[in-house]
Amino acid sequence: MSLLTTAVARCRAAQPAWAARAVSDRLRLVREFRYLLVERADALTAAVAADIDRPPTEVVASELLPTASACKFLWQTATRTLRPKRIGWRPLWLTGCRDTVHRRPHGVVGLIGTWNYPVFLNAVPILHALTAGNAVAWKPSELAPRTAEVLGELFRAAGVPEDVLTRLPATREAGPELTEADIDFLHFTGSDTVGRKLATRLGERLIPSALELSGCDAVYVLKDANVPLAARAAWYGATLNRGQTCIASRRAFVHRSVYDQFVDVLKTLVEAESPMKLVTPGQVEKARHLLADCEAPILSGAACAVGPRDLTPAVVLDPPANAPIRTAATFAPLLAVIPFDDLDAAVLADHRCPFGLAAAAFTADPAAADALAARLPVGMVTVNDVIAPTAHPETPFGGRRASGWGVTQGTDGLLQMTVPQVVTHRKGAFRPHVESALTADPSADATVRGMLRFTHARTLWGRFRGFWQMVGGFRRYGKGK
Repeated sequence: MSLLTTAVARCRAAQPAWAARAVSDRLRLVREFRYLLVERADALTAAVAADIDRPPTEVVASELLPTASACKFLWQTATRTLRPKRIGWRPLWLTGCRDTVHRRPHGVVGLIGTWNYPVFLNAVPILHALTAGNAVAWKPSELAPRTAEVLGELFRAAGVPEDVLTRLPATREAGPELTEADIDFLHFTGSDTVGRKLATRLGERLIPSALELSGCDAVYVLKDANVPLAARAAWYGATLNRGQTCIASRRAFVHRSVYDQFVDVLKTLVEAESPMKLVTPGQVEKARHLLADCEAPILSGAACAVGPRDLTPAVVLDPPANAPIRTAATFAPLLAVIPFDDLDAAVLADHRCPFGLAAAAFTADPAAADALAARLPVGMVTVNDVIAPTAHPETPFGGRRASGWGVTQGTDGLLQMTVPQVVTHRKGAFRPHVESALTADPSADATVRGMLRFTHARTLWGRFRGFWQMVGGFRRYGKGK
């Protein structure tokens, strides 16, 4: 038996006792974890810096703050969300029934974490899974082992039992092995390439999952937009975390009337950039290939010698419709700027991209933004901003199409870590459906037809007739005629 199999077995053994604890009891550990995020912020930021070289201020703003907010959201709402729900209304044919919907934990949740936001994107689904009563077998990224160690220590210090949250080896091999383990649900954050492989195997095993996969997000700049704001926000979205963000701004569709102004603002920003060091050389190589294949003008920072992990941020101006940079998922500081005259044509061009994670729209007209959002097959649309609003702890986060399925955050993210179970109690001993099936009572036909008419007929007269037909059937019930 492998170490991973043994670890998951310990989760399986510990989970029933954890689920038996009151939600309020589990939430006390969430509250303590929130306080520890504040008290041990320096340890976390140092670990992230050692793993992926992110500056402390950026880590606090983009990881610790939204993670702490997620804890507060759970503390304030989870008890109400997970409370059994009594169903008040019932159809006439279920008279005497009392239904209650319970939210039961899956059992053992496997979680394959990512490295680009190693606190936020690991801690939030773990917190949701634990709050819902699951045990968690967590496989951190091999690219962020120090952060995983500190994060695991915080969960222990908060009081989470060791076997309820088991940290697996941070290796590439542990991910596929986890999909073969005795788990009940898998949460994965990563590339669409790996996500497709996991989905295939999980589908064969009929194990449900949430897959947060790649993105290639679009920014729409309409003719009435605040152009300087839109350009600066798009460049922020393209370069945040050196472009290593799933919901980074990858493509800007800009109305031709403001295109030149948009490009002028971008040019000043781009020329001030220096090469950025990415975490994986493979992403640098992919970005360079995309730039070489774009056949369009390129804006970039000062040219200088760079290493295998260094890439100078760049903007591609009006790439051809078939250029890979318009549809590829990248993890690099690149932005394609595409002018449009007709919004319908821009939306159609956008739809050629297979990913559907998020989008942004810049306009002074809220109604126009809402109408545009309704046409975009993405999980989130921000208006006059990018990225930051998607971390709101009370809203769901998740993609569509090649960007995966399922959500994290908010009530939807918490409920995703559960399965609904309906418990129905029925009073008395009157069971006409049972007796009519077992005895072939001829009154059953009149009863059910009358009930159908009484409760659903088009006219009041039809319902009146149905009522008496139903009553007549009940009167003959059990008399064999």
